[in-house]
Amino acid sequence: MANDLTPIPVAIPMATPMAMGSLAEPSPDRAPAKARMHLTRQQKAAVIVHLLASEGAELPLAELPEECQADITTILGQMRTIDRDTLQAVVEEFVSEMDGIGLTFPGGIEGALGLLENHMSPSTSARLRREAGVAARGDPWDRISGLAPERLVAVLAEESTEVGAVMLSKLSVAQSATLLSMLPGQRARELSYAISRTGHVQPETVQRIGLSLAAQLDAEPVSAFADGPVQRVGAILNYSRAATRDDVLEGLDETDAEFAAEVRRAIFTFANIPGRITERDIPRVVRGIDQAVLVKALGFCEGDAAMEAARDYILENMSKRMAEALREEMADSGKVPDADGEEAMNSVVGEIRRLVEEGELLLVAEDG
Repeated sequence: MANDLTPIPVAIPMATPMAMGSLAEPSPDRAPAKARMHLTRQQKAAVIVHLLASEGAELPLAELPEECQADITTILGQMRTIDRDTLQAVVEEFVSEMDGIGLTFPGGIEGALGLLENHMSPSTSARLRREAGVAARGDPWDRISGLAPERLVAVLAEESTEVGAVMLSKLSVAQSATLLSMLPGQRARELSYAISRTGHVQPETVQRIGLSLAAQLDAEPVSAFADGPVQRVGAILNYSRAATRDDVLEGLDETDAEFAAEVRRAIFTFANIPGRITERDIPRVVRGIDQAVLVKALGFCEGDAAMEAARDYILENMSKRMAEALREEMADSGKVPDADGEEAMNSVVGEIRRLVEEGELLLVAEDG
């Protein structure tokens, strides 16, 4: 029965209807029922659907292709009555085949990608979707709702107000609220008002919009880098010598002042510690740094007002005993060579970055 039972998903909840269980288990003194009526495989499927639906089971028929849904509906409309022995035989056959199923697979490339997408590279996933034309099958809104807010908000900013309103209506309330908060006020108001005019949009239109958006989003090239250019340049300059960093930023100011400003905001240096690290987090940062390295970093601050402010901030927010010990070592060490001092400062910054990446430390947001 399973080979031709295409209109029935294998995930039908068999335990829900009480009648199904009672019909599938004949009494010990009664022989298994034999069908007195000849039914086709499709008619048997219609019998199971009718029985489950009449007992209040939730049937995931919407997950089937539309032609399958139409077929099962047509067959149900054509059938009239069947005798109890035939019903018993159909149920026993169906239950027997369901009991023999050990594992079900997602069905189709869309289901397979949904299962494995978080375990494969983005480039491979995108290529498979393009090659298989996945966006043209299944429910495109399931695909769209699983994308990052950053990708979805770009669609809302660029598409027409009507399309954006349909998209917000199809997403979950929480997703839509997040996306609206990411948009400029005027655009958010336009989309919110447009939602009030989507009441008469036909399901076919919503489906076409979803297919178009899914195809558009799947066609976007996958970036070869996890971070954007601003984050990459900022990370490189974080560990560069101060002279190199200043020279690069000066050049960026002349070439692209807007990009240079974004890079400056992405950079975190030793001098940023007072403004970006809270007082209570200083002991946590210091705990992971070798004392000799910390002595060099603090000793190298002499003569630079911003660096001296960072040094004093660190010393003032640790135990007095440790601060006094560090000051004594700094005095005994004398002048720190430039290369050693910058390397030590980079070690401190590196420890802060590590704590941030591991979620153990939060940087204070910069003004503006």
